Amino acid sequence: MNLIIDCGNSFVKLAVFEANRIVDKKIVDTENFLKNFQNFIEIYPAIEKGILSSVGNLTKSDVLAVQKACRVLLLDHDTPVPFSNQYATPKTLGIDRIALVSAAVEQYKNKNVLVIDAGTCITYDFVSEDNIYFGGGISPGLQLRYKALNNYTAKLPLLVPEEPMDIVGNSTNAAIHSGVVFGILNEIDGNISIYQGKYRDLTVILTGGDTNFLSKQLKSGIFANSNFLLEGLNSILQFNSHE
Repeated sequence: MNLIIDCGNSFVKLAVFEANRIVDKKIVDTENFLKNFQNFIEIYPAIEKGILSSVGNLTKSDVLAVQKACRVLLLDHDTPVPFSNQYATPKTLGIDRIALVSAAVEQYKNKNVLVIDAGTCITYDFVSEDNIYFGGGISPGLQLRYKALNNYTAKLPLLVPEEPMDIVGNSTNAAIHSGVVFGILNEIDGNISIYQGKYRDLTVILTGGDTNFLSKQLKSGIFANSNFLLEGLNSILQFNSHE
């Protein structure tokens, strides 16, 4: 069994995989990480190895506890991955994006794949049928757009994301929902259309925290998978276990 730890700024995702199948998953805040980690180890004594992707606030003692519990791979920009990275500034490439591309090449072999991660930011990552990663794009995510309208204007309210009833917003709140949500949907559909014009037989994956909210409203054909990043981390661990 493999233990996958994805540490963000506020929360940590813990997952257990048996080969390529996810067995269990839990999201905890960073303050309660150690207790939940130890609980996972007790529930799944068959865990042999793990991978830790940390872009957040795990303490040194937390990391040491993980290293004592199992053989753990600390993911960084020097970790071998199952694709050729042609990004011009590879050291600035987010670890999460590396994991997403790894999942793409593992699950969609010899295919052109566009991975769209709809989280705090919306990231677009393209990997070719030859397993070559070229890059993609980054834009503000759903919550960022709502917050920006509130933070950088004097009177616009901060709203909770809501599916707009119509493109024509007949109130300030309705207009904000229309502008933000349709703006993102048109951006995503537009990007997919551009990639489809450049690359044949394109497979599109949508993942991230806003997957469920956006996937049902998109016009383009996509595969929605909220666990894609965890699956990518597991594929990196498997790849390095066979090195």
